[in-house]
Amino acid sequence: MSEFLTIPREAHDSLVIAAYKSRGYSEEEAVLGTKLAAEAARHGVRTHHALKALHLDHLFGSAIGGCAPRAEIEVLPSRFPASEIWNANKKLGQAVAYQAIDRAIELADQYGIAQIAVDNTFHYLWGGGYVMEAAERGYFAYTNCTSTLAEVVPFGGKFPTLGTNPHSWGIPSPNGFPIVMDWATSTVAMGRVQALKREGKQLPPGAAVDKNGQPTLDPNEVSALLPFGGHKGYGMSLLNEIFGGLIGGSIPTIRGREIADKEEKTTTAFYFHVIHPEALSGRNFVKGRSQMENLKAVLDDILGHGNDNAMLPGQIEAKARKASDEAGGLLFTPAEIGEFNEIARELGVAELVGS
Repeated sequence: MSEFLTIPREAHDSLVIAAYKSRGYSEEEAVLGTKLAAEAARHGVRTHHALKALHLDHLFGSAIGGCAPRAEIEVLPSRFPASEIWNANKKLGQAVAYQAIDRAIELADQYGIAQIAVDNTFHYLWGGGYVMEAAERGYFAYTNCTSTLAEVVPFGGKFPTLGTNPHSWGIPSPNGFPIVMDWATSTVAMGRVQALKREGKQLPPGAAVDKNGQPTLDPNEVSALLPFGGHKGYGMSLLNEIFGGLIGGSIPTIRGREIADKEEKTTTAFYFHVIHPEALSGRNFVKGRSQMENLKAVLDDILGHGNDNAMLPGQIEAKARKASDEAGGLLFTPAEIGEFNEIARELGVAELVGS
């Protein structure tokens, strides 16, 4: 971890909250936006921490009307008690997502299973953070969202018509950390491109194309991204667009943009699904094991048989979290701290000092 410096979380949070509030967000919105950013950094998710969040808000959010500070969520009528449909009215995505997870857990406690569809909102950044929180509370959770911008080329195509469109699953685990499967459906996230550009590093092969549709390793030349796994990643990305379209989201290639047609939507859509553990239990576990004991037996078998180098999804994030906690703060590179301090100077507040 020698390339990283430690920033006290309180100093990080103070700066990011100030940045959000300077853009008109309420205290609650600023706190929730900052919470997600800090948890992303704490878990080593370098593509979706505060620099990405504030950059995204500047490009597509409050600066151009794509996100509306202090907006109120409208819960629409539904005849299904375990399903809710929300109009977020362009509210900050992180604030919406934390509220949606809390509400879905509340409904799952009552009905065993719950889903919340959210229309007309703004990107929530790191989906893994929300399902991880649910998993740490003992629930099985899933979320997907349509991204703020269409920047991924469909399989066999040449023009970007899809978002990076992440999928995130969180599962309680007896192994000391939640199982979290969380990924963009592009080979890399655009935040990763920005991070590599910041650090002066190259992209992996097969991740992106330039303005002519030709493969490139240079993050400065990236015009669009490619789906991971060819047609498989494309299918998962398309699933988000299908869910978004059914919820009420509009055309991917106009999302996040200023357009003349005021009847169209340029906002994103979210989907949340939470299951109470008792709603999955068949109550017939071998040798009298409990549900978690049975899951541990399954996981131990997967990791056994000489699979010494195998790992569980979420293990890397758990290791990063441990390193952050042992360091007594959040870990950032000098280049990242430099960008944070540009924001601090613009706001006229104290700069971050790493140790």
